[in-house]
Order: sequence, then C-alpha cells, then structure tokens
Amino acid sequence: MDPYEVYAIRYATVARAAGENFIGADPHEAAMRLDYYVWLARNSGRTIVVDTGFNADAARRRKREFLRSPADGLKRLGVDADTVDTVVLTHLHYDHVGNFDLFPQANFHLQDREMSYATGRYMTIGFFSSAYEVEEVVAMVRQVYQGRVTFHDGDAEIAPGVTVHPIGGHTLGLQAVRVWTRIGWLVLASDASHYYANMEAGRPFPIVAEVTKMADGWRRLKELASAPRHVVPGHDPLVMRRYRAPAPALDGIAVRLDDEPIIGGERA
Repeated sequence: MDPYEVYAIRYATVARAAGENFIGADPHEAAMRLDYYVWLARNSGRTIVVDTGFNADAARRRKREFLRSPADGLKRLGVDADTVDTVVLTHLHYDHVGNFDLFPQANFHLQDREMSYATGRYMTIGFFSSAYEVEEVVAMVRQVYQGRVTFHDGDAEIAPGVTVHPIGGHTLGLQAVRVWTRIGWLVLASDASHYYANMEAGRPFPIVAEVTKMADGWRRLKELASAPRHVVPGHDPLVMRRYRAPAPALDGIAVRLDDEPIIGGERA
C-alpha cells in the first residue's frame, strides 16, 4: 500500500478563554488560542482533502482572525482546489464545510447521521445549531441532489489506505479520518478532540451533543492509530509546534504530520 504524505494547513485562529474549551474549566485558568485547519493526504496516485474551512466573510461574522484561504494553503503545497476530486467532510459545522464551493470537481464524503442531525429536530435548539450555518447546510443538500455527496453509514474506505470512522460526541455524525503513512496509521481526529488535553486529560469540549460518547470517542481514536501519539487533534496550536513545516516558506502555514511528533523537545 502506497503511504500518504499528510499535512495540516492552518488558515485561521482565535483567542479563547479556558471555559470555552473545557467543560468545568477553572475561570482563572489561562486563556488559550484555538487554531483552524484543513488537512491534505496525498500519495503518488491520489490527492484527498479533509474539510474545507471557512472564508473571510464567516471570519468577520464570527470574529475569527482569518489568515489565508484554505485554497491558498493548498496551492502552496502544489494542490489546486479546482482539480481536487475527493473531499472528506468530517462534519458540517461552519469551520469544516464553509469553502466547499472552492472544490468544483469534488465528491464529498459524509456520514448519513451528520446530514440527518444537521437537518433534523435538534437544529431548532440554538445550543446545537449555533456551530452550523444554515445556508451551508442547505447548499450541501443541493450537492446531494446533484450527485456530489457519497454517504457512509459507519466505517468506510475512501481509498486504499484512507478510511473514515464515526466518532460520537461532538455531533451525531462526526467522522475521523485514518490514513496509512510511513510511520503507520495516523488519525485525523477533527473535532472528536479539539485539543490534545481533551483526549489526554479527559476534559470534554463544550460544543457537544453527547458527552459520554465524546469520552468513548477518545478511546476509539487511540485504537485506530498505530500509537496514541499519532492521533492529531483538530484545533490545537500545539500541532504547529510538534510537527515541522515541509519547507521554510511554509513555516506557520503548514506542517507535515506523517512524521514522529516532537514531545518534550524530542522526537517521540
């Protein structure tokens, strides 16, 4: 099986209080940033993008610091969004699906339960709907009618060496992505664990549909990876420090994940 190179591409950031990132956080706990990423997996035969991020308009509405278009980050890695034919959407929150229109040739991979959740009864309650943008959800329904969405009901193979796995908790249809790399199985957790501390210290993130299933999901992420250190959280600024940029010009923009992380100043 041809291993994939895997990259995290940082496109936005925001300062947050600890209570916005951990249920039950001490209000005196130090604030921390939350970074926004899209991911790229590629080998000699395939290019797969995981999530599409949000745009500058959404950043202004939601008071996020927009650094660059995810498409620009991809271009710096030699990938033209116009030509990408496979996009995995881990879920339909605004920061994971907002730029789907930048991928006109893509087929989108989504869990059945995520579309049901995003268009169902719980969206009448602001606590559950606030991280969705209704126009983006409606637009994705239109993509369904155009035959551009492939639905999955549970674990599924996207391509040899790339699989998706539903992880409960954050939404009812979130899926993590497992990728075969030169260091073994790497897992892109997306929002199954926003930070390393969520899964490593057992501290749930506050945007959640089912807290106990979120906790079960942390165990599942580790089972899917070749080693727990090969689970990459979805929003942690530490990702940019634990992994190296593929080139000096990409410092602060992208890091290569199919390498051992730097933990405690040393390679794991």
